[in-house]
Amino acid sequence: MGQIQISWCVICFVCSLILNLLLVSDRMYVGGKWELSWSRRAAEEGEAAAAVECSGHGRTFLDGLDVDGIPECECNSCFVGSDCSQISSDCVADVDSGDALFLEPFWMKNAASSAMLVAGWHRMSYVFKNESLISSVLENQIRKLHNTVGNAVTQGRFIVFGAGSIQLLNAAVHALSQEHSSVPAKVVASVPFYQLYQLQTDLFRTVDFKFQGDTSLWKNSSDSGLNFIEIVTAPNNPDGQMNKAVLQGSHVKAIHDHVYYWPHFTAIPAPADGDIMLFSLSKFTGHAGTRFGWAVIKDEAVYQRMSTYVELNTLGISRDAQLRAFKLLKVVMERSGREIFEYGHSTMRNRWEKLSSALSVSERFSLQDIPSQYCNFFQTVRAASPAYGWLKCERKEDKECYRVLKKAGIIGRDGTLFGVGSSYVRLSLIKTQDDFDMLLHKIKKLVAKEDDMQARSTM
Repeated sequence: MGQIQISWCVICFVCSLILNLLLVSDRMYVGGKWELSWSRRAAEEGEAAAAVECSGHGRTFLDGLDVDGIPECECNSCFVGSDCSQISSDCVADVDSGDALFLEPFWMKNAASSAMLVAGWHRMSYVFKNESLISSVLENQIRKLHNTVGNAVTQGRFIVFGAGSIQLLNAAVHALSQEHSSVPAKVVASVPFYQLYQLQTDLFRTVDFKFQGDTSLWKNSSDSGLNFIEIVTAPNNPDGQMNKAVLQGSHVKAIHDHVYYWPHFTAIPAPADGDIMLFSLSKFTGHAGTRFGWAVIKDEAVYQRMSTYVELNTLGISRDAQLRAFKLLKVVMERSGREIFEYGHSTMRNRWEKLSSALSVSERFSLQDIPSQYCNFFQTVRAASPAYGWLKCERKEDKECYRVLKKAGIIGRDGTLFGVGSSYVRLSLIKTQDDFDMLLHKIKKLVAKEDDMQARSTM
């Protein structure tokens, strides 16, 4: 009898021990599957915020304002009301910014696979276990991505992470200017060029480099004592052209901005193979707010100088940003990128075709010409699908094109900000569907007004 009692005590002790281990573990094993414990509340909060529909014209966010514990809708342009169901009577088509929100529906469709729940103690250290500032698994994922898409050579190259491509741009300018530090480098770009190239270079200007405007101004320079850093953007912002380096020679170094070199926006005829190539999440996945970019670099000395710049500037990139980038890239690579690129290209091609069609009957306005091209990724000839419409006012009396469009209820970006004349305006095609629909509506009204004026003039 005493042995039986001892046996029961042992059994009870073991059962109690197992139960306690389960209770203190991070998850509970119930009914043949693991159930959430400490993460349940966070998951419920996230799902509650995502469940608010906002009439399909807005979003709610965990870090947004809330009313009585319910997240408040943040409405798209032109929509107002607590549920974003009302159209503003004085709405304008605001197509100035480069927020790639056209990809939002893709991520909503892939909500489960792209969701993240991060523990409060995730990566609290300055460095990873190997004392590095960059995630090795994310670096490997980036190399795999480029190899799959075929838009950049990464084998035998070095990779640096940055807070978007903008930080990496100045890291590259800094690194290249050190090679001939006795002679200040002239930083140039072909017009039309992204205004931030000049603004940032001017802001961080040192004795080692200075922004010197349009590349073509220096094309015929015979002074071998001059050193140049040429920023080459392909596809170009704002006109979508596949720019190539203009300046040649040992005194010229190039930085290749390939932020838009993805199948959303252009055919991929061959992998880019520049000395320094810049990419970012902002136009690839649409996550501009994550502030994550990377540079692919040939020369080890340049790589070391760029790495040092980022380390001293920001002590690396947020671990949370790197984790999110890794998660997003895993989703993209689940079908070798086919799903996101097919969705992205289809959406952008559709928008470009509609805008082109609306303006094709106009003699007052024109758009840039982008021919179809064979794409190695899609294995077919594909139609144009640029991120921006580069609109030109053709009439002399419309030389202030930005003002002409603004009067018609369209807010674009003035061509003078890209180093060219005021007869050009950039129209963003990558914002929400609501933004594009309003732009198309305003453009059609403007063209119809032009037809009415012509009809009256012939009476």
